[in-house]
Amino acid sequence: MAHHEPGTEDSGTSESGSGRSVAHSPSPAELKEKYRLEREKRLRPEGIGQYVDFSGVYSDFDTDPYVEPGFTRDAVVDEVDVVIVGGGFGGMLAAANLRKAGINNFRIIDKAGDFGGTWYWNRYPGAACDVESYVYLPLLEETGYMPTEKYAKAPEIFAYCQLLGRTFDLYDVALFQTEVADAAWDDASDRWLVTTNRDDQLTARFVVIAGGVLHKAKLPGIAGIETFAGHNFHTSRWDYDYTGGGPTGGMDKLADKRVGIIGTGATAVQVVPRLAESAGELFVFQRTPAAVGVRNNMPTDPDWAASLQPGWQEERIRNFTALAAGDQPDEDLVGDGWTAMLRIDTRRRAPNKEAQAELDAIDFANMEGIRARVDEVIDDPAIAEALKPWYGQSCKRPCFHDEYLPSFNRPNVTLVDTEGRGVDRITPAGVVVGDVEYPVDCLIYASGFEVTTDYTHRLGFDPRGRDGVSLSEAWAEGPSTLHGVLTRGFPNMLMISTVQGGQNVNFLSPITATARHVAQVIKACLDGGVQAIEPTVEAQEEWFGAILTELDATWRYNAACTPGYLNNEGGGDMRSARGAAYMGSALNFSDILDRWRSSGDFPGVEVSRTDAVKG
Repeated sequence: MAHHEPGTEDSGTSESGSGRSVAHSPSPAELKEKYRLEREKRLRPEGIGQYVDFSGVYSDFDTDPYVEPGFTRDAVVDEVDVVIVGGGFGGMLAAANLRKAGINNFRIIDKAGDFGGTWYWNRYPGAACDVESYVYLPLLEETGYMPTEKYAKAPEIFAYCQLLGRTFDLYDVALFQTEVADAAWDDASDRWLVTTNRDDQLTARFVVIAGGVLHKAKLPGIAGIETFAGHNFHTSRWDYDYTGGGPTGGMDKLADKRVGIIGTGATAVQVVPRLAESAGELFVFQRTPAAVGVRNNMPTDPDWAASLQPGWQEERIRNFTALAAGDQPDEDLVGDGWTAMLRIDTRRRAPNKEAQAELDAIDFANMEGIRARVDEVIDDPAIAEALKPWYGQSCKRPCFHDEYLPSFNRPNVTLVDTEGRGVDRITPAGVVVGDVEYPVDCLIYASGFEVTTDYTHRLGFDPRGRDGVSLSEAWAEGPSTLHGVLTRGFPNMLMISTVQGGQNVNFLSPITATARHVAQVIKACLDGGVQAIEPTVEAQEEWFGAILTELDATWRYNAACTPGYLNNEGGGDMRSARGAAYMGSALNFSDILDRWRSSGDFPGVEVSRTDAVKG
């Protein structure tokens, strides 16, 4: 979904798209120079500091539009085995795996009014998943559910999250519209003491933090943003009271409105077509164009669904994950834009110059196909040029959509290309780019989510471990973990995150593996009489060494990329490197976790057991 994950069927390359060739085929040297120049236009000295969060004068942006105001409940005092922070897929899968392991004494805390995580918040018109539903939605065989189409839309995914909640009896243990105020480890009792903004007091043997990959929305720190006198909101807090309509469109209240949208990433690619058909006038403010391939969504074939044999989803997930990592299995079960584009990993370090040139040529050809598609679709040559992405295929998350580009052929849609600078300022009346002010009645921010900011900033609380040391203090020089799950000084705290954890274009692949791992580690500890578990410094550094080994090729590739969240807005140092994900295959990551657990003796961790004498 937006940042989530938008989706498609075809890569949009010249081989798998229409096949129309561009007028001039630039040489590799010309393309590299073009990419360099476009990158330099967009570099900013403030890096990720160019964004702001929903605090202070922007706190109104963080209002939950999907719940009735004034919710209250009695404070909960409880002793449990596990407190899970987060009710998105990570938290739900951790809870489901705890249930399957026979561990039922737990609580789930989430700020939202229901399960779903990013799919709770992102209900903007057109929101959908860009990864095939049969691969993305977890536990389909266990719930008995079959998605209605190849790329499910947000309402269906949110409903599926609710189904998971019912299937695994999670609603009775959930504390919604609730935020963690503090989580502190107590050495005397070997317990976590968790308090909330609703005065809950939970004592837990383990804390699982599933704060989410796309959890904390951000705004562009544009001068004057707080002065705008019209209506404005972030896409993750869509205001249907103002726009009318719903997730499928039909926003009739915008018929006489001038609407501006800032951002042209994955979210905007999905929402712009719905705004274009509804707004009186639409102004799309673009800093960097998205790479948009063909989507070609389709309903689920009932005969195909009926033919599936037990174990089909795990097989399909592994096949997609391997293809998306460039492993090139013999068969492509999914056959979409992701597998066509990524079956050869152009980011990997080649053994020699000839092999590197071959990888570069594949990357260039894929992006030339994307740019050729722009020429094919867009009527106005000047607009077409502005919509062409000049960067490598993995520099930004590729998008796939069949209605985004045609939206710019509509007479009521204006593309305001800022030529890489971004919007200059916002006034009470509208948006200023260069010397032109664009008056708008409504301003929508499709500015995405924090990905590379400090972990505790995204969480909204700062866990305190041994001796009262906070996680932000312990990680002052950057994160240190074992597998992105355990961290020294914070016993019995387990994380499901991309911070030193797994990654894949299908976020659910590493999330599923990590959630299963977390539940099984907790199960082993409870069964084995383990009071406290935490990694050694040496094990953490060994894991960071493994991350650096896999990060090397990606770091080289990203260094030439246009700024974005995947390369920390063009910046980076050793501190940010310590927060990087494990860039090896998500299948390799899952295997690493499985091997660690199967060793049976918790290698690289220190444990204390119930028969130990407390000093």
